[in-house]
Amino acid sequence: MKDPSASKRFDTPRSPCFDLSFLILCSSLGGPYVLLIVALLASMIAYTTPAEILAALSTREIRFSVFLSVVSSTLSAIASVWVAVPLGYVMSRYDFWGKKLVDALLDIPIVLPPLVVGLSLLILFQTPPLRWFQQFIPVTYAIPSVIIAQFAVAAAFAVRTMRVTFDQIPTRREEVALTLGCSRGGAFWRVVLPESWRGLLTAFTLAWTRSLGEFGPVLVFSGATRMRTEVLPTTVFLELSVGNLYGAVAVSLLMIVVAAVVLIVVRNWGLERP
Repeated sequence: MKDPSASKRFDTPRSPCFDLSFLILCSSLGGPYVLLIVALLASMIAYTTPAEILAALSTREIRFSVFLSVVSSTLSAIASVWVAVPLGYVMSRYDFWGKKLVDALLDIPIVLPPLVVGLSLLILFQTPPLRWFQQFIPVTYAIPSVIIAQFAVAAAFAVRTMRVTFDQIPTRREEVALTLGCSRGGAFWRVVLPESWRGLLTAFTLAWTRSLGEFGPVLVFSGATRMRTEVLPTTVFLELSVGNLYGAVAVSLLMIVVAAVVLIVVRNWGLERP
């Protein structure tokens, strides 16, 4: 039986004064953080002029950094989605022994300090098999290490995104495809994957942006060598180390613009809100 008093409690009209006071309380607690973000962006924009930004971005070193960042982030994002689709699907659709352990392992790159990720990669590639491999294809402190360092962290975010995507797709549609004669792989390619395009877009853009802003693992595993392994975050570090604050601000503003574009893409064409 239903509790009559329960319905009576929920049917009680809310007081407008109470709602207003609660809204003021929430705004007073969370508002300062919003103002902090606005102040950070405003201070960066006001510190320099468009002419100084263009002058800084036109240098040979920063142009190389932009080029390497775009190429490495794109390759890292493609590799992240490549592994995120099967991993996300398996974690969403199947229950197996050790699933919680695998789920925890997938979160390790997210929660580990970035410098630890870079140090772990550096030690891993000093083991005998990989050290022998580097006699033929240099990895450590070379361009491949930049892509690997970015991928090691970005893939974890892509996997999480794809798992949420597959969780939102009803399994009944796959079951219908199976009853019509499709194999499990056929049902995945013809039914599930086309419906997951929003998640794929979100996973790619998040992985790309995360790769673009990765600093700690790249610094430890790849170094910060001008015109060799220099990407945008390490450019900011190098410009600050030589006292070129205008160059560091110019690169930072470029990264902010890219992040804003990615946020717009994700919010307008990314995962649908439940």
